[in-house]
Amino acid sequence: AHSLSSSRPLSSWPASSCPSPADPTFPTFGPASLALAISAPSTTPAHQLLPFLLPTPPGSRLLSLSDHPPSSPVIYICSSPDAFRTLMLLAMEDGLSGEDYVFFHLDLFGQSLQGAHGLAPHRPWERGDGQDISAHQAAKIITYKEPDNPEYLEFLQQLKHLAHEQFNFTMEDGLVNTIPASFHDGLLLYVQAVTETLAHGGTVTDGEAITQRMWNRSFQGVTGYLKMDSNGDRETDFSLWDMHPETGTFRVVLNYNGTSQELVAVPGRKLSWPLGYPPPDIPKCGFDNEDPACNQDHFSTLEVLALVGSLSLLSILTVSFFIYRKMQLEKELASELWRVRWEDVQPSSLERHLRSAGSRLTLSGRGSNYGSLLTTEGQFQVFAKTAYYKGNLVAVKRVNRKRIELTRKVLFELKHMRDVQNEHLTRFVGACTDPPNICILTEYCPRGSLQDILENESITLDWMFRYSLTNDIVKGMLFLHNGAICSHGNLKSSNCVVDGRFVLKITDFGLESFRDPEPEQGHTLYAKKLWTAPELLRMASPPARGSQAGDVYSFGIILQEIALRSGVFHVEGLDLSPKEIVERVTRGEQPPFRPSLALQSHLEELGWALPLPHLARPGLRENSSNILDNLLSRMEQYANNLEELVEERTQAYLEEKRKAEALLYQILPHSVAEQLKRGETVQAEAFDSVTIYFSDIVGFTALSAESTPMQVVTLLNDLYTCFDAVIDNFDVYKVETIGDAYMVVSGLPVRNGLLHAREVARMALALLDAVRSFRIRHRPQEELRLRIGIHTGPVCAGVVGLKMPRYCLFGDTVNTASRMESNGEALKIHLSSETKAVLEEFGGFELELRGDIEMKVEKETWWESGTHSTGSANPRSVRGSG
Repeated sequence: AHSLSSSRPLSSWPASSCPSPADPTFPTFGPASLALAISAPSTTPAHQLLPFLLPTPPGSRLLSLSDHPPSSPVIYICSSPDAFRTLMLLAMEDGLSGEDYVFFHLDLFGQSLQGAHGLAPHRPWERGDGQDISAHQAAKIITYKEPDNPEYLEFLQQLKHLAHEQFNFTMEDGLVNTIPASFHDGLLLYVQAVTETLAHGGTVTDGEAITQRMWNRSFQGVTGYLKMDSNGDRETDFSLWDMHPETGTFRVVLNYNGTSQELVAVPGRKLSWPLGYPPPDIPKCGFDNEDPACNQDHFSTLEVLALVGSLSLLSILTVSFFIYRKMQLEKELASELWRVRWEDVQPSSLERHLRSAGSRLTLSGRGSNYGSLLTTEGQFQVFAKTAYYKGNLVAVKRVNRKRIELTRKVLFELKHMRDVQNEHLTRFVGACTDPPNICILTEYCPRGSLQDILENESITLDWMFRYSLTNDIVKGMLFLHNGAICSHGNLKSSNCVVDGRFVLKITDFGLESFRDPEPEQGHTLYAKKLWTAPELLRMASPPARGSQAGDVYSFGIILQEIALRSGVFHVEGLDLSPKEIVERVTRGEQPPFRPSLALQSHLEELGWALPLPHLARPGLRENSSNILDNLLSRMEQYANNLEELVEERTQAYLEEKRKAEALLYQILPHSVAEQLKRGETVQAEAFDSVTIYFSDIVGFTALSAESTPMQVVTLLNDLYTCFDAVIDNFDVYKVETIGDAYMVVSGLPVRNGLLHAREVARMALALLDAVRSFRIRHRPQEELRLRIGIHTGPVCAGVVGLKMPRYCLFGDTVNTASRMESNGEALKIHLSSETKAVLEEFGGFELELRGDIEMKVEKETWWESGTHSTGSANPRSVRGSG
């Protein structure tokens, strides 16, 4: 047996209720004293008991909180975790939500929080039935505060170790029962009291003396600082646990210190409330729903009048709206905005020109300027009439009727035509009803009809374009079927026209009253019926607008035309007239007589839609919406495949472009190549100071004479590959190679001040070292002897030629550098005095005077034999600009 009691724990709430167990097996404590501990000291408790019995048989309800409504928004629950859960579910069922009530579960030993510290907290109240978190959102749990001092943590580890070692019991991580630690400290307190009693002459049997020494004292135990009051009660610390609104896990938000009587909030945490703030003192409808505003079973006179007035006003507005709509409709019908006067229709010279040409117009660029809206007349084509109306070229369809009665039905047909606005349907311009010039004016599409395009063998149609045409037809059908016109009734390839932007549009729809009466027989009649559904062919007087199922059948015939491009209703191996085809379709043969689906003609591209005309029953045909969904799905898949192909081709193109650019950069300097790529003209440029390197192989002519041509080519390729790898480490540009001659320059096309001389000098030493270790394949014992000449001076550089362009250097500096090489010696670096002067600005090079050499003029030259570590990275004087 359990009970509900109420107290006054918080000064902001006037009263409270608390369930306290009467079961002797359940540990009890004073809920009122606990309530006083967490409230103001002057608060006087008052509580109300509401008995209930647990456990209850499944499906029974021995307590309903609605039968015993609490008198406070604060409810304390004193029970086991299972009873706590049951009571919270009852509260949720009885409407005691967290918006109006808050529930404090007084759980002294923390049974409902065992394991709540783990990564996957174990909550005894959770059953996984989907109601746990919702029912406990209004619940807070008050329990003892678990110590966190080092002595307690060490005690806890020893306790777990001994429990596992001596009793083979594993203690879970989380909130631990307070009894072991409290018993430990109580035993220490008793031992201290006995020791003090014996020291003062007492005995261990003097219980009263020992007890008196345990009161009004404090000491440090494993659970922290302990203080015993004058009644022998320990001043206990408590924690308030609250559910996290997102994770559903309870956590500590407030701690109460029993010694200092202070309530301390945990940093970074606060109590969560369903409305963001605590429940009010009194629920909005009262504790017993006694508020009249929440229990009105009847309306007042004023409310009834207001309701009747509102309904009357709404009725008046609705009727007024429909009357206004009807008046506007009548006004629109009477205005005859569709009417076209024949005097305003100006015949175009285009029609006479096309008729005199006597040939079918194609989709070529020149032909499209003339335009061709074609109609089928048996086995041949004639051009539809065109005219100018208000300055615009329009298509004119003559109506073979003596007069048109403008009945209300006809006026609605004309209005519906004016309301049609869709990019896949031809725009209705107007109609002329003046006898004998009764005609319909529609948008003119210059690219001709779909039938013209399919029968013109000079036009190549890829499958993507066929998909696009098919998609346009389906979208136009979908608009018609979902609008006031409902269906076409005469859908065929000659009634599908293409405008100047290659958008297919459906024409000749609606206006049943304007359609020509069909002749009773003749070749033309049967040719027009090749697209007509079997159920319509069997009718004596089929509806002029046909049916949606009939339009789907006609669409299937058009699909066969698009796929095969073999004409209307092509039957493989049979040469049948339109009359024979129509008669066999009308008879309803088994299997149904339908056009061929030659799969060898790539019909798998449209195979999903082509079985449509093979369905003999109209109810089994798909509607236009399903056809559009399937078609769009196929087109999306096709587009994705195209995107993948385009991406693959693009990557291949970029890779080839990278290779071509890399090759170009090997032929020309990078900056010059970029100018040529941009289509710019590379202007010749003068450079004030550059250093040019020339080298050749001494004895190369004799070596070549003793070697085969392939051996010579292999030798030069190996040698220059070695040289190219060496010069990549320096700021130089390889100009060209001619035979065994090797030409390099530094300081152009990108100027580098005076660094060009140092770069070339260092490169020459590196090439000399490389050639000493170079081995000739067909003469491995023979060593190449490299002769090097270097000179510094001004040059002019530019690109010569359009085919195989070359970046060439011009000036006396080039000739002097060549003479420095030809007048040098094998395995030596020959420098001019100009180069030597620049190198002295840096220092660090070992130079030896050779003397004056006759090279067109007498000139002082030097040998470069190496480097030493005393050189500087920059010249000692101001660097030149080059």
